[in-house]
Amino acid sequence: MADQTDYYQEIKKYFPIEDVDFRTCPPLTLAYIGDGVYDLVIRSIEVGESHAKVNTLHHQTSQLVKAQTQSEMIELLLPELSETEADFYRRGRNAKSATIAKNATVADYRRATGFEALMGYLYLSGQTGRMLALIKLGLEKIQAKEV
Repeated sequence: MADQTDYYQEIKKYFPIEDVDFRTCPPLTLAYIGDGVYDLVIRSIEVGESHAKVNTLHHQTSQLVKAQTQSEMIELLLPELSETEADFYRRGRNAKSATIAKNATVADYRRATGFEALMGYLYLSGQTGRMLALIKLGLEKIQAKEV
C-alpha cells in the first residue's frame, strides 16, 4: 500500500504557513494549488517511467496536463466522485476566470479548472491517497479510450 502522507501537513512543519480553510477557499485558489500538485504528480510519473531526455519528458507531460486532457479526464471521472468532490469540481468549473487557455475551448478550460479545483481540495484537505487514486483511474480511463 502506498504511503498516505499528507504532504501539505509535512510542508507546514518546515515553513511558517497558516492553515487554509479549504471549505471557504475561493475556487480559483483551489485550482491554482491543484494545477501545481497535478503537474507534480504527472512529472513524477513521467520521470519514473522513462529515462528520456528532458525535452521528451516535457512533451509527454504537456500532453497530460493540458486543459483538453484534464477536461476529458474529469468527464470520465464524474461518476466516481462523491457528492462533496463533485461540489468542489462544480465550484471550480463555474468560477469566473479572467484568463483562458491558449489552446483550449472555453468549455474545456472551465472543466479543467474544475478538475484542478478538485485536486486542490483533495490536497489541502489531506486526501492525498484519494487524489492519487482518482488521477490513476483517470489516466487508465483515458488510455483505455485511446486503444
